[in-house]
Amino acid sequence: MEVIDDPDVLASLSHDEAEWAPYGKALGAVRPRTTAEVREVVRHCAERGIPIVPRGAGTGLSGGANAVDGAMILDLSRMDRIVAIDADNMTATVQPGVINDDLKKAVAEHGLWYPPDPASAPWSTIGGNVSTNAGGLCCLKYGVTRDYVLGLEAVVGGAAGAYGTAVRLGRRTTKGVSGYDLVGLFTGSEGTFGVLTEITVRLRPARREAPKTVVGAFGSVVAAGEAVAAITRAGLLPAALELLDRTCLRAVEEWKHLGLEADAAALLLAQLDTPGDEEATAVASVFRDAGALWAEQSTDEVEAEALFAARRLAYPALERLGPVLTEDVCVPRSRVPEMLAVIEETAARHGTTIATIAHAGDGNLHPLILAPAGDEAAKRAAQAAFEDMLTAAIAMGGTVTGEHGVGLLKRAGMRRELSPEVLAMQIAIKQTLDPLNLFNPGKVVG
Repeated sequence: MEVIDDPDVLASLSHDEAEWAPYGKALGAVRPRTTAEVREVVRHCAERGIPIVPRGAGTGLSGGANAVDGAMILDLSRMDRIVAIDADNMTATVQPGVINDDLKKAVAEHGLWYPPDPASAPWSTIGGNVSTNAGGLCCLKYGVTRDYVLGLEAVVGGAAGAYGTAVRLGRRTTKGVSGYDLVGLFTGSEGTFGVLTEITVRLRPARREAPKTVVGAFGSVVAAGEAVAAITRAGLLPAALELLDRTCLRAVEEWKHLGLEADAAALLLAQLDTPGDEEATAVASVFRDAGALWAEQSTDEVEAEALFAARRLAYPALERLGPVLTEDVCVPRSRVPEMLAVIEETAARHGTTIATIAHAGDGNLHPLILAPAGDEAAKRAAQAAFEDMLTAAIAMGGTVTGEHGVGLLKRAGMRRELSPEVLAMQIAIKQTLDPLNLFNPGKVVG
């Protein structure tokens, strides 16, 4: 087990990628490789009252992996072993530090597929994905991380026994309702109940043919939102339905030179994996009927891949321009056009630049608020716009976080979203599972 006390390395491990989320000065950091080493660290920290902050790749966008003063950082990136791939039962068991894309590549060799695909899949870990219940491009049709987690091993304390106790939750079977769904409870808990040390996920057969891509260009982001609502009304279910506005497209093109046309106000990218051309033709027709400037099925796989690469690269491309405060509000699909209009109005009212990408098909929007480095007035405007968009999403029957997690940035928003009774239930669960408040304190419920 590697122990880290170098101040510069500790500083780099003390926060994720959430802009302006506060973080404290950690006491130290360790990089365990086994469950036994995690148990030892947790036991020693509990004996000394030292807070424990689990961390994966640090790609989070809510401050969920940020250190508190005096904390011990548990960097799980060295726990990166794929323990087993069970092709007969279509499951894989991995340590938490396995990179999402590495798992995809490994199971593909067995003719299998792991669908959850956050934009950070080339860098983010399965443990981090489970901790935030990450979604991604394919979640519209294939679901989010929680839909694939069958079992967990976690090092816990509290109701389970002494701190440092390892427990196995869930199952390896397709069905199972023995007791409460503790796997579902831990998935999305952001490390506040314990430290995940092993994860068993369900897999699907690999897709037999390359997905088709339909692209629609629109004169406004609201018009693109109307097309999203029309897709839902038509009963169509793409594997992915993504939105990129002009600001995102131009930022990616200036950085990577993919040959993208960035003249339209917004593009919708639909990916279809149903055999035949009927579904793709129907989606293109809906785009045109909804007012698309043009809508075409891509016949060039290189072009189609470039478009989805642009979607994945949008955040780092914008980050190159200066600090980016990232939202992930989610609203009912029928309210997507309205929420897109609110985003434009919010940007105008606060004098901020907001670029928008979205998992538009499931109502999960990612407005990215840009502010020049060192400009305090722009920072305050960005933060005010951030909170206004949370309030708007709640008013539409939505949520303040679709997949990034509450962490630090969304705590106030979560308290506005949830009733006092529900908040009390959540606090009671935290106190039962972690009575010493050692696991990732200050996050989610505080």
